Amino acid sequence: MNPLTEKILARDARALARAATGIEERRPEAEVLMRELFPHTGRAVVMGITGPPGAGKSTLCDHFAAALRAEQKTVGILAVDPSSPYTGGALLGDRVRMQRHHADPGVFIRSMATRGWLGGLARATTEMTLLLDAAGFDVILIETVGAGQDEVEIARLADVTLVVLVPGMGDDVQAIKAGIMEIADVFVINKSDLPGADKLERELKASLSLAHRPDEWTPKITVAVASEGAGITDALAAAREYHQRGVDPARKARIWSGRLREMLREQLLERVPSEEFDAAGRDVAERRRDPYTILHDWLRKY
Repeated sequence: MNPLTEKILARDARALARAATGIEERRPEAEVLMRELFPHTGRAVVMGITGPPGAGKSTLCDHFAAALRAEQKTVGILAVDPSSPYTGGALLGDRVRMQRHHADPGVFIRSMATRGWLGGLARATTEMTLLLDAAGFDVILIETVGAGQDEVEIARLADVTLVVLVPGMGDDVQAIKAGIMEIADVFVINKSDLPGADKLERELKASLSLAHRPDEWTPKITVAVASEGAGITDALAAAREYHQRGVDPARKARIWSGRLREMLREQLLERVPSEEFDAAGRDVAERRRDPYTILHDWLRKY
């Protein structure tokens, strides 16, 4: 067994950070490592936390981690941030907002840059989730960017999806636009001490009464004031209630089918040098070649 694999299985923080960097940079040795680690995955509860910017997702994650640590649960946190247009790195750095956990060996926090990847998630989020799962973390919290209509991607990765909304931001309209009614397993109305919280809850309930889910689950609506630590227990309890119902094997298969499609797409894209895309783009723009011939040429070549 690879020495790095042994250290990760022992939840060594340095080894985890090193492996995470390898995954994000798409190093060949990272794929070999993940093959070794995959048989050790499948035990963690993955909770996705999504919603519009400014809804308080980071604060909620911080309090979730504290509540879980009080139960002696180990917690991995993946905070997906927008990318800097200059460095490509994470722009906001959510770890700054979770400083109280920095010295806790039972908590591992990693900020990830989207690097232009759509869907509110970073490209390597699936592999990072598997890495933390293999390392033995009981719960993995994934906080998405909060990019709007692409937030639905988190539903392909998380066992439980919590959608955080706040009063006064037009969230009822945004939720319907973004398809959030379909992906939310739990709604958390944060900053519920603000005017309009009752109205938002009523509108959510009205929308849910018209919605139909294949798993016959009606998403719970909880209220919170995360900055004060209020409502954290209720939100966690609702998430656990959904998870304890058991995950439908057919849903698991659909999730992995989607992930494999994305992984194949990534592998193919990485094989084509960027210079070829640029040259082909010029050829098509100037009508020297047609796009279909180019695509078939790439499929044969790569």
